[in-house]
Amino acid sequence: MRKFDTCFFERYARISLMTLLGQEYAALINEDRPDLQMEDRSLGIEVTRAMEPRKDVAREMLKEMAGLEVQESDREEMGEILRSGYGYGLQDGKYIGHLEYEYWALALPLRRIIASKIEKVGSGFYGDFKEFGLYIFCKDDLSHDEVILTMEYASDLQRHLDVKYSKMYLSLIDRLYVCDLTQVDRLDHKTTCTSHDISRRMCKQFFLQAL
Repeated sequence: MRKFDTCFFERYARISLMTLLGQEYAALINEDRPDLQMEDRSLGIEVTRAMEPRKDVAREMLKEMAGLEVQESDREEMGEILRSGYGYGLQDGKYIGHLEYEYWALALPLRRIIASKIEKVGSGFYGDFKEFGLYIFCKDDLSHDEVILTMEYASDLQRHLDVKYSKMYLSLIDRLYVCDLTQVDRLDHKTTCTSHDISRRMCKQFFLQAL
């Protein structure tokens, strides 16, 4: 049995999947292309992060993942944006224009990483697996509506591809969203997107085990 010890984020992702979704994820091993995979090639999961490429943002994400208190500067900045009027659609479901709403509802780092990973899976870059999943550590705090928007964005990008992701895992600090990208067109998103709470104690547990 190959030892699963290559990268902290892959270890954290595997531990969270195993703890929140079931022991069948314990069989995942850490390889390349994609990062987590079943030896029988029934499932391959690419693990990535959606955040601005700065050291201070990376440090803050690690603190949050460890269950530690962090500065609220980013949330305060987003509050100023909302108060300016450009984020009006995020406050009460109304918006001043489709482009403004779409921009603020789905952060640019998340859009970029999804587009990049979908392009790669569609090109065959990750090899031949029966099913593909995409696990994303999200720096931004997404509401349920924004998660649905993210699902729809990913689904539209890969709609006409022969090889695509069937599942997307959005890992926030306090919850894991499991999104079924094969059922995005359904009106009832209770079955296409499920949420699993992550307590601060669990954050610390995942972090220490991944170390």
